[in-house]
Amino acid sequence: MGAIARYLIGEWLVGKGNAGFPYGTFFVNVTGCFVLALFVTLTAERFMIHPHWRLLFAIGFLGAYTTFSTFEYETNKLVEDGSFWFALLNMFLSLAAGMIAIRIGIVLGRKI
Repeated sequence: MGAIARYLIGEWLVGKGNAGFPYGTFFVNVTGCFVLALFVTLTAERFMIHPHWRLLFAIGFLGAYTTFSTFEYETNKLVEDGSFWFALLNMFLSLAAGMIAIRIGIVLGRKI
């Protein structure tokens, strides 16, 4: 289900005319960071659920939803296509936005 969600979101964003920069992968990875942090914080600190359900969602769904290999491939493709600055932008924004999303997810999870 996570891989299907990733594909559909990526296709939807590409269909919006966003060419040149891998917006789909960027969006999926950042939202995946946020959802993972929120979910783990909630299920570890607030709500007790069976560990198998945590694994199913965190590793199963979100593991398939986000994708480091696609991020790397698309960044390499940008370099090969001569879009060096887009490649650097993708690397920097993915790391920075992912860390911010993690922090927001944790903070929000602790306030709920």
